[in-house]
Amino acid sequence: MPQIELDEETIERLDGIRIEDESYDELVMELINIYEASELTLFHAGD
Repeated sequence: MPQIELDEETIERLDGIRIEDESYDELVMELINIYEASELTLFHAGD
């Protein structure tokens, strides 16, 4: 699995939106899913 480094500000922002014991992996996957869903919505809005 790829490793990434985050600066302190990014970690603080992620901590601010984490729910209880949610892992960073779960949070990032949720953010990616939201991004992909909004991207698809924008793509289809032009139809």
